[in-house]
Amino acid sequence: MSEDKKVKTSEKKQDVGAGAAATVAKDLFGGDKKRTGGARGPRRGDRREEKRDEFEQRILEVARVTRVMAGGKRMNFRACVAIGDKKGNVGVGLGKGADVTMAVNKAVNRAKKTMINVPMKNETIPHEVYNKMGAAKIMIKPAKKGRGVISGGVTRVILELAGVKNITTKTLGSNNKINNARCTIEALSLLRKMDNKPEVKAEVPVEVKSEAKDSAK
Repeated sequence: MSEDKKVKTSEKKQDVGAGAAATVAKDLFGGDKKRTGGARGPRRGDRREEKRDEFEQRILEVARVTRVMAGGKRMNFRACVAIGDKKGNVGVGLGKGADVTMAVNKAVNRAKKTMINVPMKNETIPHEVYNKMGAAKIMIKPAKKGRGVISGGVTRVILELAGVKNITTKTLGSNNKINNARCTIEALSLLRKMDNKPEVKAEVPVEVKSEAKDSAK
């Protein structure tokens, strides 16, 4: 009897080992499915679908909102998203949807339609700017190279997505993220582009110089 038990236990172990090996092989090679293409990469159509979006996105705020209807309350999600390519282009969008994914997608599409270009000089903004929108106030100042982004909250996220590396900001008046984000975008849109060409000094005419010498005599 003991020998029969040993044989049965060994058979069970073999079955378990064979089952584990089969599952591993199925995960690696896809079971009985035929491997098409061998070790080649995806087709041309697949490569187009796998093309990454050139804009980087950050979620600034996600909130659950309710709307009172005739039959009761309807719950939705609201998302505020900032996108940018770190080359001067940045935008902020707001979207609502039945779930978070739908709200984020709507916010990204809206941000792409309302993007602005931030003029930069030596990795900072060309001049100081102050903006007030509603209760939100923001002051943005250029900084020397090496200072970094001295900012906080949504303003820091927007400036990093825009590609600004040296700047100083101060947010006043409101702690609402959406209002501060809109105020920051409006302040950046007020920046003026400055030419990097050296200033050319006006030459004094020769006749004026000679007249000045004669008067001195």
